[in-house]
Amino acid sequence: MSTVYDCGDTASRAAGLSSAKANLKSGRLVVLPTDTLYGIGADAFDSGAVSALLAAKRRGRDMPVPVLVGSWHTIDGLVYSVRPEARELIRAFWPGGLSLVVHQAPSLSWDLGDTRGTVMVRMPLHPVALELLREVGPLAVSSANVSGSAPATTVEEARAQLGESVSVYLDGGVAEHSVASTIVDFTGDSPRVLRAGAVSVADVAEVLGVDPASLTSGAA
Repeated sequence: MSTVYDCGDTASRAAGLSSAKANLKSGRLVVLPTDTLYGIGADAFDSGAVSALLAAKRRGRDMPVPVLVGSWHTIDGLVYSVRPEARELIRAFWPGGLSLVVHQAPSLSWDLGDTRGTVMVRMPLHPVALELLREVGPLAVSSANVSGSAPATTVEEARAQLGESVSVYLDGGVAEHSVASTIVDFTGDSPRVLRAGAVSVADVAEVLGVDPASLTSGAA
């Protein structure tokens, strides 16, 4: 049976984080608040748990799961290399609403779906999420909703969609921004914005020193 923990209460937050850690390490799923939207998370290195996450969302392997990290430096162990431009965006916008798509390190023993050797990584600006990530390490996290339905901005919305497929729900109140992260792809010759979101394209362009139009040309 799933349990909801009120992270606005000190004792409940501590109990919730402890339960979330134990359940993640046991291959179960947790819903957690982030600075953008609520996420459903699994141990990134537990392929069975990631498969359960995809099943809970009713989505296929063709939509691989992003990864959340708890520090700037965690990305260095997950990717083949971090380009200087990507490092500039990390310094400017992490923790925050910016996701980076990069080539993953070939030695990683994880299965996030059909990634074609890439991974989408973000460091969220939310104290509960960061504390959990620093306790358990990188998490495979997708928006806490059934695929095709509205993303959850509260824990109640997440639970209404995901129900008992999730063991622990961490309630951090209403999502601060209620908008998805901006996604910048660094797997090609030049950086490209795949999705505009919490961080404006203009702000990304300013940090990179490029014309905003160059970031969106050819983007889906």
